[in-house]
This record gives sequence, structure tokens and C-alpha cells, in this order.
Amino acid sequence: MLSQIHLLLTYRCDFECDHCFLYCSPRAKGTFTREQIAEVLEQAEALGTIEWIYFEGGEPFLVYPLMIEGIRMASAKGFKTGIVTNGNWAVSDEDARIWLEPLCELGVADLSMSDDGYHGSERADAPVKTAIRAARGLDLPINTITVEGPTVVGDAGEGRRKGAAIIGGDVVFRGRAADRLTGGLPSSPSRTFTECPYEDLETPERVHVDCFGNVQFCQGLSIGSLWKTPLSRLFAAHRAQSHPICGPLVEGGPARLAEAYGFAPKDSAVTACHLCFLVRRALINRFPDYLTPRQVYGLN
Repeated sequence: MLSQIHLLLTYRCDFECDHCFLYCSPRAKGTFTREQIAEVLEQAEALGTIEWIYFEGGEPFLVYPLMIEGIRMASAKGFKTGIVTNGNWAVSDEDARIWLEPLCELGVADLSMSDDGYHGSERADAPVKTAIRAARGLDLPINTITVEGPTVVGDAGEGRRKGAAIIGGDVVFRGRAADRLTGGLPSSPSRTFTECPYEDLETPERVHVDCFGNVQFCQGLSIGSLWKTPLSRLFAAHRAQSHPICGPLVEGGPARLAEAYGFAPKDSAVTACHLCFLVRRALINRFPDYLTPRQVYGLN
């Protein structure tokens, strides 16, 4: 049952991380307006199952007044609220406190911060360290997100299981990661990737929504636009088996998706997500309403 809506408040970010699902950057386009946030919240309320509204991106603190107003509106409707941020705005203890105090007043229930090498936090004086320290001082409920880079698990003889290479680390190879972080990693036959390892494409608990209206089950995989069809109707009508992308993925994972549309990568991919991303990007002009927005695939 759908219980969370994650608003991609903006695709813009002050970082341009190699592992980013969404290909975010300082140049990325697409930011919500207050009116659009209000519309999503109305639709969430009408759906009747939503408990959480998350504000993320990109980097939501780049549009701080809009984020604060969105949290205020969501809280007024009784939703629990959360934020995902890289903490790069915390240039000093005092500044961090100024940024965070309004979140305390609004009762934000989860503040998740990116704390890893991709965001420069290997340095002791990294802004996110300051942000974490300030959040703890204010008793904000915080979580840290730490993404370890990809590694090969075991030696060449041990790094195979059922025909698939074993890749360690936390990187999921979609978005920019599929292009930047797969080089030099061992690959496995495409036929071995017979399931989607992360997403429930039939009855998801959470979706991401962007300012273009895309209701995304996975980054760049949409079931439609809530600007055209209300969220309640989108979900009432959703049948994964009849969706041109979700259907094959439910039936047999990325291997089946590739087979269904005659897509043949060189004969291998690093992971199931890597294969899925490559196939979906190859199909983007065929299914523009479902594989969107293009910028998530590194396309203009």
C-alpha cells in the first residue's frame, strides 16, 4: 500500500556525484512551485493512505523557502515529513543552527544526510559533519546515508554465483552511476538478471514525484503524470502486467525486458539495475510517457 510520496523538489544540486540516480547537477532543470506542491498534497490527502511526505532532490536546501513552505503545508494536513540533504549548506555551527531551527519548529520527523566520500565528507571539516553535529544539538531525528563505492567481492574464482558477478558496495547502477562507475567491473550474462532486486512494481510503498508530474516507481520509470490523471486514478488503474516496462520486469526482470524488445547489449551487464537502465534508455523514444524525464537518463 502506498504510504510515502517523495517530492523531487528540484533536480538541481550543488554536487554532481558519479553515483547519482537522477543525473542531478547545478545545471539540471525542474523545480516545483508552491502551487504544484499544494496540488500533490491535495491528491495525497484524497488517496487516503499516505503517511509521509519527503522533500528531496537534487538538493532541496537550494530552494530553502519553498522547502520550508512545503513542509508547513504537509504538516498542516497531518503528514509526517522528512528531508534528504547533502548538508553542504552548513558552513559553520551557527549557520547550521539557523538553517535547522525552523525544521524543529515544524516537527520534521526525519532528516537524512549524505555522509560519504561522494559528498566530500571524508574530511573532518566537511559541512555535513557540521550539519550532523548541529542537528544532534537540536535533537532533530537524523539518519546518515553512506554510499560505499563499488568493489568486486572475492577473487576471480569466487566472484561468480549462478553465472553472475558479485559486486560489493552500495552503488546502484542507474542514472550517472551506470555511465561513470561500471568501467572495469566484471560483467555477467544478461540472461542471469531475472528479477528486479529493489522495487515493488505492483504495489509500491513509496513513489517519487517531480515537478513535471511524473509518478516514478523507480528513477526514470513512470506510471503517468498526476497533472493529467489524479494520483488516486493512476493507482486504481495501475496493473503492472499491462505497463510496457513494468510488465516484462515483473515477469522476468531486466533479462525479460531486454528480450521483449529485442535489445541485446554486448552480452552482459554489471548488475540487474545496470542492464535495466541500458535497456530503458534504448527504449526512451519509444515510450516517452513512461521513461521520463530524459535528463534522468543523461539525455537532453
